[in-house]
Amino acid sequence: MVGRCQLIASIQGKINRIEEGILIIEVGGVGIQVYVPSSLSDEFAPGKSIFLHTHLVVRQDYLALYGFDSLESREIFELLLGVSGVGPRLAVTILSTLSPDTIRKAILTEQVEIFSRVPGVGKKTAQKILFHLQDKVSKVEGFEPLAAMSEADGEVIGALVSLGYSLVEAQSAVQSIPKDTPQEVEMRLRIALSYFS
Repeated sequence: MVGRCQLIASIQGKINRIEEGILIIEVGGVGIQVYVPSSLSDEFAPGKSIFLHTHLVVRQDYLALYGFDSLESREIFELLLGVSGVGPRLAVTILSTLSPDTIRKAILTEQVEIFSRVPGVGKKTAQKILFHLQDKVSKVEGFEPLAAMSEADGEVIGALVSLGYSLVEAQSAVQSIPKDTPQEVEMRLRIALSYFS
């Protein structure tokens, strides 16, 4: 059984080593292994200082520390752990694939198919996530109802992913498009691409 523990609520130190989805952070001469969303392990380099909000998972046979760059991401991780069939590894995979904003939109607009894009999340688990988080998501600080993504933005995200950008990068680029930009795919794609330059 996974327990919720705030014994270690945050960690700050230098990155000693990076593996896929794992950072070894040196704190006072001790290397601490922290599981992180893959977008985070791609973003940093050894030798850099880092601060993460953390959640310690306590099981009978081991302890595992999970780290996040925002309180919002940690809150979502903790909410996901309450879903039957979602363990810490899958919760981190969800946050590696979908940004907090996308998760928020998917829940508030009841788009269960968004969660089905995540490797390891089947239709039943996706429905459980939506059902479990629906009444909780509005209580998390920073969560407000957002308009459903337009058809044009969906096409822009598809185009960016086909160009090699990750889903999280594509979503961030689309969110950077000014609100008054016309719903014209080519124009919105051009502005989204400028986000990466």
